[in-house]
Amino acid sequence: MSKKIVGIMGGSGLYEMEGLKNIRHKTVQTPFGDPSDQLVTGELEGVEFVFLPRHGRGHMISPSEINYRANIFAMKTLGAQYLLSLSAVGSMKEEICPGDLVIVDQFIDRTKGIRKHTFFEGGLVGHVSFGDPVCIHFSNVVYTAAKNVVSRIHKGGAYLCMEGPQFSTRAESLLYRSWGVSVIGMTNMPEAKLAREAELCYASIAFSTDYDCWREGEEEVSADKVLAVIKKNVETAKRVVKALPSFIPEQRRCKCAEALKFAIISDRQRIPEKLKQDLKPLIGKYL
Repeated sequence: MSKKIVGIMGGSGLYEMEGLKNIRHKTVQTPFGDPSDQLVTGELEGVEFVFLPRHGRGHMISPSEINYRANIFAMKTLGAQYLLSLSAVGSMKEEICPGDLVIVDQFIDRTKGIRKHTFFEGGLVGHVSFGDPVCIHFSNVVYTAAKNVVSRIHKGGAYLCMEGPQFSTRAESLLYRSWGVSVIGMTNMPEAKLAREAELCYASIAFSTDYDCWREGEEEVSADKVLAVIKKNVETAKRVVKALPSFIPEQRRCKCAEALKFAIISDRQRIPEKLKQDLKPLIGKYL
């Protein structure tokens, strides 16, 4: 039986969960540079967790500066099979109140090309399916675990990922609302795309902190208000993560584990040897 390993991508503090055993700090080097910080591993009820604060300790890295490829590659290198994203978002719907959780199932990518969106370049072309950008099976597991510890939770919803670090204009916020999105944030893209290329089961919990700036009579979103809600959300996130081990299946039965099986279309003989070696944790079993 293979060991169940769950990656947690989020803010600082989660590796301080009560009950986490065999805590280790690991520095991981990747072909794409350094991850946001050291990764912290620990065990809880038979499941190994790998934690990484995507903005680094102290929140030193802006959304557009995050080395998403290095972060995902590091998770893969340490054996993660699942990846749970925890992120603060603005609510785009009246019924999603500040403090609510949303189990995201779709994305609209409005980032502007600054971020690297794929591992496949420089002599290797791969096209992964991305119609359903989260793992439905893992998302259901996360929803079940979260529902056991929180009352205000919404299953499903589209996450619009904007560039940032500035918040939206009111006109943009109203436009995005007209598209029917549920939440708006700055970090889940290209994270979800890269997780699929790395054959990780990806799920996302969006923690609503505000109503962005679309809501009449509501003050404009500001960093101090967001941070106040985030502090409360850290404790909620810890409770959800602690509830996860009971619901993680013994084996993955979804398509995520073979997302690259038919995705690589480059001539195997012409792929540069260094690229094959660099990407061995991702593509080694297919080459």
